[in-house]
Amino acid sequence: MTGAEIVTVALRRVDLTPGKPSVLDTIDRARHTLMPNTAGCYTVEDAVRTCRLARELGMSELVKLEVIGDPQTLFPDGEATLAAARILVKEGFVVLPYCTDDPIVARKLEDAGCAAIMPLGAPIGSGLGLRNPYNIRIILERARVPVIVDAGVGTASDAAVAMELGCAGVLMNTAIAEARDPLLMAEAMRDGVLAGRKAFLAGRMPRRLYANASSPEQGLIE
Repeated sequence: MTGAEIVTVALRRVDLTPGKPSVLDTIDRARHTLMPNTAGCYTVEDAVRTCRLARELGMSELVKLEVIGDPQTLFPDGEATLAAARILVKEGFVVLPYCTDDPIVARKLEDAGCAAIMPLGAPIGSGLGLRNPYNIRIILERARVPVIVDAGVGTASDAAVAMELGCAGVLMNTAIAEARDPLLMAEAMRDGVLAGRKAFLAGRMPRRLYANASSPEQGLIE
């Protein structure tokens, strides 16, 4: 319903026992790229090991890297994420790291060879939307790789705001899963992403403090 082309799966939360049913069985590999992620990992070693396991299982080498630093906020550990990213990039993985909206951390991850930068808009599952769009703008202005908002999106307008800033995409889960009508919210998210992207490409009008007449003053009938 969202038109998504990539589905990310937390390997540490999936039963991969051979012969047993798995959520992976529901994903049409012909239509969607399966991107394993390291959700639930709190150390560099665990994150790297999870990605290596995904490779051994024949999954895509495109991986979402998460190294959590705090169990309550689920904020990422920037230092550990950077260390894990460097290892994984050297091993040939295409790394998309979940990080804070810190432009310095974003630049270091890009310099480490990450294929994209995925700053949070707000804490995971909070639905608060983009709490600091100004930092996202700075990251966008400096980045040479795609920027994808990861976490915090609560409704379609949040997705539209991210795309209007110039983000390449939005990663979401809870906003759809916990909606009263998930299918309808999925459609709304798709429309919000499309509208935001079109608005970015079109270029918004400048913000002005005072009124600016939309009709010309010349040629008025006296």
